[in-house]
Formats: sequence, C-alpha cells, structure tokens
Amino acid sequence: MLSGDLAAAWEVALSDGVYTIEFAHGTTTGKRVVCVNGREVIRKDWMFKLVGKETFTVGGANTKATINIEAVSGFAYEYTLEIDGKSLQTFIDNRTKTTRTWLLKVEGEDCRVVLEKDTMEVWCNGQKMDTRGEFVDDGTETRFMMGEHECCIKAASSGTKKSGIVHYLLLDGEKIPASTQ
Repeated sequence: MLSGDLAAAWEVALSDGVYTIEFAHGTTTGKRVVCVNGREVIRKDWMFKLVGKETFTVGGANTKATINIEAVSGFAYEYTLEIDGKSLQTFIDNRTKTTRTWLLKVEGEDCRVVLEKDTMEVWCNGQKMDTRGEFVDDGTETRFMMGEHECCIKAASSGTKKSGIVHYLLLDGEKIPASTQ
C-alpha cells in the first residue's frame, strides 16, 4: 500500500465502522499521500511547502478529517489528526460519551453494534439498522433483528446521577458486555 514514506497511521472508530488512516510524507519531495482503509484519497507528488494541512472525509457520513503537518526541528515533522474539527483524543472522548459499542460473534461472524445515544440510531457492521423503540416500566427498549436473532438495547436509570442512563444489549435475551472502543 504505502511505501517507505509512511509517516503516521491512526484508527478512527465511527458508527459505520473502524477506519485506518495512513499518511505518507516524502520530506525531500514534499509528496503527500493519504489512504483510508487502504484506498488512496489524496495524492500530491510535488509540494514545495513541506508543512500544512490535508483535509478529506471518512466514512459513510463523510466525517471531515484533517492531517496537520508541522515542523518540529530541522527535518523532523509532527503529524496530528483532527476529526470533525477536534483533536483525535477529544473526538474519541466525546464519542465515548455519545455512543455505546458492543463487539460480539453471531453465528461465528464478528459483529460491531454501535448505539448513537443522541439519535438512538443503531449500526451493525456499518449498516444502519431498522429499529423499533418502546417505553417500558424501567426505561426504553430499542429492538432490531440481526439475521434471525432478536436484539434489544435497554436503556435504564443507573440509580445514580453520576452514571445517568445505562445501556445494555441483549442478543436473543442474553446480555452482551460492552466494548471499550
């Protein structure tokens, strides 16, 4: 994919999947190449200015991403990634608050289920799921199907103000532990 000029690589988890962003920087030619999941999205072969920014989109929702190229000293460069105008770490921290992710196996296949808490949208392996929400005695239930399997994301009060609402996923009635990504 990218040759010996690979300068930086990042993983970004969005609702529709985890994306690998790679950046190659030829510090003698000024060449810049950006690949998302192995697919080239930017190529500039000759750049006289070795510092600057490259902006592109990631994922099905065309989330804005920017790689900042800065000189640190002499011929050393620092590369930082911004997603949606925020540093990658701030973006990750915000997503931790606004989404909930579960990694599980269904019929031997790896599945990644993401709940967007603000919209209550549910994504499974990059596909937005058709869901049906209902209010129940202790909170809400968001139901959807994964193949022949019935899934339910339950939202209920944690009982403490600090924790707020807790979400958990049931696959055919079995509770699935949440993932950290």
